[in-house]
Amino acid sequence: MERATIFVQGRVQGVGFRWWVRSRALELGLVGFARNLSDGRVEVLAQGEPQAVGALRELLERPDVPDRPGTVTGCTVQRGSLREDLQGFTER
Repeated sequence: MERATIFVQGRVQGVGFRWWVRSRALELGLVGFARNLSDGRVEVLAQGEPQAVGALRELLERPDVPDRPGTVTGCTVQRGSLREDLQGFTER
C-alpha cells in the first residue's frame, strides 16, 4: 500500500474536477479525498495499491485525458505514511 498527496494546478475548481477525480479513484479502489485549496489548486490524497495510485497520478498529469473537466497545468506529488482513518473517497 502507498499514499500520495497530489496538488493539481490549473483550471480545476468549479468545473466538476473533484467529482471526476472521485469517480476515477473509486474505480481504481483507492481511498482518500479531493478538496479545493484557497490558492486555486485541488489537493488529492490517494491511498491504495501502488499501481492504482500510479494510475490515478497518470490520469491527473497527462494532458490528453478526453473526459477530464477543466485544464491541468501541473502536478506536485508528495509521498506520505499510510493513514488508518481513511474510508472511501470523498470530495471536501
